[in-house]
Amino acid sequence: MKNLATYFWIGILVLILSIILNISLGSVSIPLDEVLKSIFHLDVSKESWQIIVVDYRLPKAFTAILVGSGLALSGLLMQTLFRNPLAGPYVLGLSSGASLGVALVLMGSSLFGGVAAGLFLSKWTLVIASSLGSFLVLLAILGASFRIKDTMALLIIGLMFASLTAAVVSVLSYFSSSQQLQQYVFWSFGSLGDLSWVEVGILFLFWLSGIILSIFCIKNLNSLLLGEHYAKSLGTHLKRNRFLVILATSLIAGSITAFAGPIAFIGLAVPHLVRQILPSSNHLILVPAVLIGGAILMLLCDSIAQLPGSGLTLPINAITSLIGAPVVIWLLVRKKKLLF
Repeated sequence: MKNLATYFWIGILVLILSIILNISLGSVSIPLDEVLKSIFHLDVSKESWQIIVVDYRLPKAFTAILVGSGLALSGLLMQTLFRNPLAGPYVLGLSSGASLGVALVLMGSSLFGGVAAGLFLSKWTLVIASSLGSFLVLLAILGASFRIKDTMALLIIGLMFASLTAAVVSVLSYFSSSQQLQQYVFWSFGSLGDLSWVEVGILFLFWLSGIILSIFCIKNLNSLLLGEHYAKSLGTHLKRNRFLVILATSLIAGSITAFAGPIAFIGLAVPHLVRQILPSSNHLILVPAVLIGGAILMLLCDSIAQLPGSGLTLPINAITSLIGAPVVIWLLVRKKKLLF
């Protein structure tokens, strides 16, 4: 237990340092002491620096924390529910549903013409379209979860929904203009820096709801590690537990996709990284660990994506995979086994 407590204190320290690093970097060079003064509303040498830190960098850092921790937890829930190390937060087709909603707006808006097309291209319309797409897929998956006893069959249904929505997006792409395709591709890159404090607050409410539901599932998740039959013998209500896990994942992953776009890799890799570091399979330990680990990794990837010293910002999706995948490969090769 002492070792676990040490790991958690180290994780929290690294998280705080990652936040400071993330806020300190950007296209405008701001001294670290001035960044700290801006955060605590002390006297800053330039008023513009405080505006940049408080209105732009802090919301982006909080978004990175919510996105990274939320996707990491969603990945852990899905991997435990399906007993599949390749499962991630979007395995149920939530991301594909969100992508279809955005594709219908960006690449299907010309069907409505004129003023309607212009209204469809507002920021909130994309958020609503993405949310509706994820929500419709969620309803279908939840409906199937009550009729299907086999969890793996539910996983296959989720993959089929993903294939179906991807096919519709492909058809829309074929008939779209180059400008519409470019807008959709830019959305698919993901972005952490476009949210205001109000939008961060809304995302936080969905994130918190998913976290609370996940906490109620911890005991049942531990029993699922031994198999569904054993979990049932321990008194676990499999259908209700499956419903809560899917609902928690959908609230977190669906809202993140709606506000930040589809962010790759984090949800799949962080649970494996945490399992390699922490010698425990207890979800009472794994849940807070993946929350901290996901937030740290997302902050570091965003810091790298900003290209320090440059005004350019790389797609966050590309950075999460380029940085994270080699780390996971190295850890798995070094450990020579997959802890699951």
